[in-house]
Amino acid sequence: MAVGAFLEPLVVVTLLFGGTWINRERDVARSYSRTSSLSNSPRESPLSDEESGPPQPRLHTTDVKSPCLTGGQPRSQSPSLLAGHEQCWRQRTIGLFSWRKEVITPNTAVFRNRLLSRLLHNFPFLVECWYWALVYWIYQLGRAFTAVTLQEGTVDVARRHALQIIELEENLHIFWEIGIQKYFLERPLLLTWINWTYSFIHIPGTIAFLVWLYYYNITSNRCQERRMCGPDSNTGGSPAGPGLYQARRRTMAVCNLLAFVVFTLWPCMPPRLLSDESLDGPIGEIARSYGFVDTVHGAGGARSVWTQNKFCNQYVSKFLPEAKLHLPSWRRLACLVVGFAYPFTILVAIVATANHFILDAVAGAIVCGVGWWGNSILLNLLPLEDYFLWALRIHKPEHRTLDVKRALYGDVGHNAVTVGVVTQ
Repeated sequence: MAVGAFLEPLVVVTLLFGGTWINRERDVARSYSRTSSLSNSPRESPLSDEESGPPQPRLHTTDVKSPCLTGGQPRSQSPSLLAGHEQCWRQRTIGLFSWRKEVITPNTAVFRNRLLSRLLHNFPFLVECWYWALVYWIYQLGRAFTAVTLQEGTVDVARRHALQIIELEENLHIFWEIGIQKYFLERPLLLTWINWTYSFIHIPGTIAFLVWLYYYNITSNRCQERRMCGPDSNTGGSPAGPGLYQARRRTMAVCNLLAFVVFTLWPCMPPRLLSDESLDGPIGEIARSYGFVDTVHGAGGARSVWTQNKFCNQYVSKFLPEAKLHLPSWRRLACLVVGFAYPFTILVAIVATANHFILDAVAGAIVCGVGWWGNSILLNLLPLEDYFLWALRIHKPEHRTLDVKRALYGDVGHNAVTVGVVTQ
């Protein structure tokens, strides 16, 4: 694992820096000039909060009356299109199901011209790096806490749960794990490939997916990258825009949260640990009778810094990411193929390496569905983010919808101008 301990973090850092560069704002001067000219326009534009996904509570931004107005002049209602007439406060709506509440939070747009704010404007993917690191380390710290507080009784409970899953799969006639692993054990080269897939694709693969999704849904839709870009132009990106990306990112965060809750409340031993030779008694004999082999962490395996360290809780369930795309262009068809091939490959890897049961993948699909359905609950954290960014004197860039594109570049064939800012 000596090489992997250096190579794996290097790959992750390279992906994050590469994603930051690929998704940079390429026409900063023009972007600022357009924003400034629009902010001085007499037209006022209502704010819309549109995002892809199932119907769910929306979190939107509006303005509130405040004595902090500079010069006492009226201003545009969109906080993302102002040059220098910002209010000190903004109003956000938080809610859960049918409950709603208006809260007042600091308006960080007053810091848009500071150095770090301009840096984030030029390299907006840095915000995504921060979100990813936040989710990852909260998840890892949770796993570390359960690992260091692990007791012998918890191990016994996890083993009992694993045997219960095997019994349930046998009753459902889907206990195929032994046959699948035997197939790969008889093919050493294929087994080596699947070991490396399990160990190294999880974190780098997730980051690469986020980089691509951001580029496809946000960067490719930026009109500033094209000198001639009308409202009906084909920018090559996703018509869903930033809302789809943000909903996907929030879904992954909710899935990690749910995963932590599940493996904390219901620990389950992976199949590979059932073959523990040190356990005496009938339970140990039953567990070893299945003959699972730890192909990743054993001799000749492919240990990873993500899957093997002293703070790693072994009795957890890793859930598969959701793949859900629309078609039919060749590019979207390729996305569909990859979208199905990736989870299938991971499914084969987790079963062939005896790290998870088939029902783990079923549970993962359910968790992804729940995470997608309820991802907007994380929007309730935006007021906390406002206070955090206010304390740091930083303004986070806000992604523009296609309606903002019409406002900036002219709305051919439309009389009304609508400005939309997608909250994250």
